[in-house]
Amino acid sequence: MHDASTRQQPEVDVRPARARGRRSTVAGATALAVAGATVAAAAALLPTAHAAEPEPLRDAAARHGRTVGVALSPGHLSQPGYAAIAEREFSLVVAENAMKWDATEPSRGQFSWSQADQVADFATRHDTELYGHTLVWHSQLPGWVDGISDPADLRDAMTDHVAAVAGRYAGQVDAWDVVNEMWDEDGTRRDSVFQRVLGDGYIAEALHAARAADPQADLCLNDYNIEGINAKSNAMYDLVADLKADGVPVDCVGLQAHLIGGQVPSTLQANLQRFADLGVDVRLTELDIRVPVPASAASLTQQAADYRAVTEACLAVERCTGITVWGVDDGHSWVPDVFPGQGAALLWDASYQPKPAYTAFAAAWGADPGDGGPTDPPTDPPADGDCAVTWTANAWATGYTGSVTVTNTSGVAWPSWTLEAELPAGQRLDQGWSAAWSQSGPTLSAVNAAWNGSVAAGASVSVGYNASHTGDTSAPDAVTVNGAACAIG
Repeated sequence: MHDASTRQQPEVDVRPARARGRRSTVAGATALAVAGATVAAAAALLPTAHAAEPEPLRDAAARHGRTVGVALSPGHLSQPGYAAIAEREFSLVVAENAMKWDATEPSRGQFSWSQADQVADFATRHDTELYGHTLVWHSQLPGWVDGISDPADLRDAMTDHVAAVAGRYAGQVDAWDVVNEMWDEDGTRRDSVFQRVLGDGYIAEALHAARAADPQADLCLNDYNIEGINAKSNAMYDLVADLKADGVPVDCVGLQAHLIGGQVPSTLQANLQRFADLGVDVRLTELDIRVPVPASAASLTQQAADYRAVTEACLAVERCTGITVWGVDDGHSWVPDVFPGQGAALLWDASYQPKPAYTAFAAAWGADPGDGGPTDPPTDPPADGDCAVTWTANAWATGYTGSVTVTNTSGVAWPSWTLEAELPAGQRLDQGWSAAWSQSGPTLSAVNAAWNGSVAAGASVSVGYNASHTGDTSAPDAVTVNGAACAIG
């Protein structure tokens, strides 16, 4: 993973006051209707695989009481494809760079609000929550802050900055990243100007200042490489426990989740849960999953499975308030600039086309894939008999290779597909190919790869996987594709 101090992060928009808490989202059609000419111009750039657009992510997440967010850069909103996706899909926005110290207070006491206000305005116009990022961070600081060596002077500078920024948007922001990236990888304190000059107490001081400036907002601590249980996340856990015990206002922990394909921590869900058990909310705040570029079909399949696994971990923890992806599309991602040879980390490619990761992410939220015309409402799932499956196993002592062929018998082409089956007891997925495979309990899932999502009426698609077993190698007796029960042959 990386030291986030080497990257430039996106900016945050702010908007007028709204009630705090998890809010229901409006339909994507409403967002598009108010978007005007910009969104109309974007229509040709958005995916056209379905005659009707899939259900927006924001609506699917709302059914779980969660929000799905995006890091927004107001400078890109003039690009129709970027704007249309941001407006349609997300129920929360966070600024990539616009609310950071160097953007808001480049000279002491001299504030610049233009970019941050644009994000706030976007949130207001499109009925999204606003997440504040970030008030105190060792990076992207103006030189005048780094140069302060007197504790009283730095304390005044920090608390004045928090008061000004959080105060300007008081009542508008649902939650603030009050302090960002305070840990080194070994769980010791990062050697920032705040740590050197003010000592360990600066985090509590910043939280108290934020509470005074914006009593309604949740106050969060945010860091990267704390997604799994390790020295760094242990340090954050101990800090939050101590702050809670001391009566310091801390309401949430953000786990950035800048991940590498195939490396979702196995302890992610357990880690989210242990923080939640402290009495704070948790959120995946900056999710992207980078792969080598140009991205291969195999790496995109793995990435899709990873996006689904992260979403399922959040949904399994009651106090996980949602997931924010760190950017709209691969063409506006920070990853390639910081990690040469890596990228393709987001849900849409640089042409604003949805990737397998989008399909898997949407499926994990339970989003309706859509059908009919562009403005048709969602319809019921296909009736039984719209698909047929043959499922065979080539077994050995402790494992087997499963071969699955799915035939579209519906009479209508599938623009994408998701297969689900209940595996017999003792069977466990090891790996798969030609789809993004995952398993939750006995439920085995496969989401189409980028190259085999479209299945014409009467056509078939073949996929496979390896699994372990404890004696029973029989095929599932119930299989669905896109929610429709399939005939099994």
